[in-house]
Amino acid sequence: MTTAPRPPDGLWLRFVSGPDIDALELTAADIVEAAGEVVAAHGRGETVFEPRTHLVPDNGGRGHFNVLRGHVSTLGDHGVSGVKVVGDFVPNYELGLPSELALLTLYDPWTGVPRAILDATLITEVRTGAMTAVGARHLARPDAKVLGHVGARGTAHANIVMLDAMFDLDEIRVTSRRPESRDAFAERLRAEISTPVVVTDSVAATIDGADIAVEATRLTEPASLVTPDLLAPGSLLVPYGTVSALDPDLLDVVDKVVVDDWREAGSGEFGALRPHMRSGALRRETLHAELGEVVTGARPGRETDDERILFWHRGLSILDVAVGHLILERAEGRDLGTMVRFR
Repeated sequence: MTTAPRPPDGLWLRFVSGPDIDALELTAADIVEAAGEVVAAHGRGETVFEPRTHLVPDNGGRGHFNVLRGHVSTLGDHGVSGVKVVGDFVPNYELGLPSELALLTLYDPWTGVPRAILDATLITEVRTGAMTAVGARHLARPDAKVLGHVGARGTAHANIVMLDAMFDLDEIRVTSRRPESRDAFAERLRAEISTPVVVTDSVAATIDGADIAVEATRLTEPASLVTPDLLAPGSLLVPYGTVSALDPDLLDVVDKVVVDDWREAGSGEFGALRPHMRSGALRRETLHAELGEVVTGARPGRETDDERILFWHRGLSILDVAVGHLILERAEGRDLGTMVRFR
């Protein structure tokens, strides 16, 4: 952590690094609360955002960038605007790097003055887990006992830890493509939580009969890994892999489909349900609700114990803005970060 004096002249902004954010020791409850509040604000029409765009460099298919832009009117005195750029580079593990590295900039929406630059790598991980948790709070059975999680990348940890804190789980199943990855992930979880963690060697073994199933695969080509027979009555499926791992006929057995935002669901070339939208299996007319409608009570969430519900969240920029603003406020309160002169 470093700080610098701020002279009375010029415009200055705060750079909050990864180590600075770690020092704040934000809790899962802090993140879920911030996520829940911004989802409700979205449901009330108190946010502004544009669907993500993609930048795909000429890099032999190693990865791409996502650009997310959003504004939350309920934060601060007159709202906060933000832009996040996050890379999605699957082979980064070969270099000892996270597959997702991100940067978030926050702005004063009345003047356009930049307020902060934040390492958004952790923000991306925890806000994804928080959205999964907020969705499960309204869409999963309250008595859910078995969680199946496919994928062991950064967001997986937040998904599982936040869901484990929310439900009285008896078992957590985990898997991923590489045995060394899933084994290491399971050991990390066992060191942090008391719920038994079981490592499986397939997607089917992980989600078959699970009460809550999260699919966060890292496919390069679509594959029918999540099939209709695997979804138990009363289950919640949360798929958000970049490339679809869902069977084309999966929606035939799903009673409700909920998304974070319908416009976001239809943007770009990636997403777990992209093939189902292209085929017409998922349309605005067949969508049950956006999550903000459920959180605010405009639409019902789970209504029966045997409903199969699918919650597809692609990641809203407004969650990045909300969690980033929370971090900025905490950092300002503790004078963490580095003051950088803008002009």
